[in-house]
Amino acid sequence: MDTIVAINDFVNGIVWGVPILILILGTGIYYTIRLGFLQFRHPAYIFRETVVKAFKKKDDGTVVGELTSFQAAMVSVSAIVGSGNIAGVATAIVLGGPGAIVWMVLAAFVGMATKFAEIALGVRYRAVHQDGTVSGGAMYYLADGLGQKWLGVLFSILVIPFAFVISGVVDTNTIALTLNERYSVPTLATGIFLAVLTGIIVFGGIKRIGYACSLVAPFMGGAYIIAGLSIIFTHLPQIPGAFVQILEGAFNPAAVTGGTIGSILTCMRYGIARGIYSNEAGLGTAAMVHCGAKVDNPIDQALWGPVEVCLDTVFICTVTSLAIVVSGLWIGGQYDGAVLTMRAFDKLLPGGIGGFICLGAVLLFGFSCLISYYTYAERAAEYLFGPKSKQVVKLFWVVTILVGSQSTLGFAWDLADTFNGLMIIPNLVGIILLSGQVVDMERHYRDVHLIKA
Repeated sequence: MDTIVAINDFVNGIVWGVPILILILGTGIYYTIRLGFLQFRHPAYIFRETVVKAFKKKDDGTVVGELTSFQAAMVSVSAIVGSGNIAGVATAIVLGGPGAIVWMVLAAFVGMATKFAEIALGVRYRAVHQDGTVSGGAMYYLADGLGQKWLGVLFSILVIPFAFVISGVVDTNTIALTLNERYSVPTLATGIFLAVLTGIIVFGGIKRIGYACSLVAPFMGGAYIIAGLSIIFTHLPQIPGAFVQILEGAFNPAAVTGGTIGSILTCMRYGIARGIYSNEAGLGTAAMVHCGAKVDNPIDQALWGPVEVCLDTVFICTVTSLAIVVSGLWIGGQYDGAVLTMRAFDKLLPGGIGGFICLGAVLLFGFSCLISYYTYAERAAEYLFGPKSKQVVKLFWVVTILVGSQSTLGFAWDLADTFNGLMIIPNLVGIILLSGQVVDMERHYRDVHLIKA
């Protein structure tokens, strides 16, 4: 085990070095400029064409796809709004200081354009089968758009362990440890319960996954956001001081952490890494879910990209970070992960209600990830081994949940970071080379819908 940890640490240091940080931020800035600052230019239009339209538009059975546009978005939201918002933010602050949140949010602002591009390409290059089912993802635009089959294969190979570690291990681990810390529930018992419940849904196929996520995602996000905003409004005098700590910590970490964290690079590394883990902008995973949406134009679905990143990182992660910083519990390293966030909510809301709401969010966020991340593994396996591989993936997914409940938090997060970094490289190279197509699609969409640049 020590050897495995050492190897992972070595690879982690490479994939999250300065070149990769530059590649992530550079791609987001590049797309932001080429798309004319799309995520900032028409926020009202984007909101109206996604969130508002979702409650008005009925399912059109004549349009190709397996899920409604809203269901596809909710599966994606269920994947990104999860442990990263609760445990990921906490570990970013503990390892990188409060300033890590600044880099997390800055990366998210430009990452909105990156995710827009991924979804647009994912829908454009999806494969529609005779039975009406859809296959898609970054591997398809890498293979068919670039004409580089080997890149599609490489990406698919990386996706499978990524999905199993990120959700099967990390999300299960977060839920199990939180229940154990709070109510002394045996971690194995939690693992068995989650394995059975998740198995019932994933064995039902993508439509059942989409239906479950469309019910769980809005409810889970709403309750957590209300609790977080309650903390902010009931501690308004302390909020300016928290922002000062966060902003100062981004450029002078030692001044805020007392020298425990002195490197800006360390602060950036954990902020951007945990941000990417949370919103997945740049990973190419969003294309695997959104490719199943019933839309005629790829841009119709791509508009969900900025919405997802804004909701996940700019809003929910910021709410979490303010609660942790105001609580002061991040200092000293006594708590980490979801336990730190839960303790902070407990401290700042009366009668223990904060910790209870946070616990509920951990359970719902984590469970929604378990059923949505399975889609990533399934799409990748199908691309590599064909449709018959789906049943094997389902079985291994359930088994991994049991293993995840018994894993170690620190190593699980480090392993998750490594796979995140490895997947980013081929995907970002691909979407940069295909940027001309994304820009052309966006301009044509603007012309048709008479949207002024």
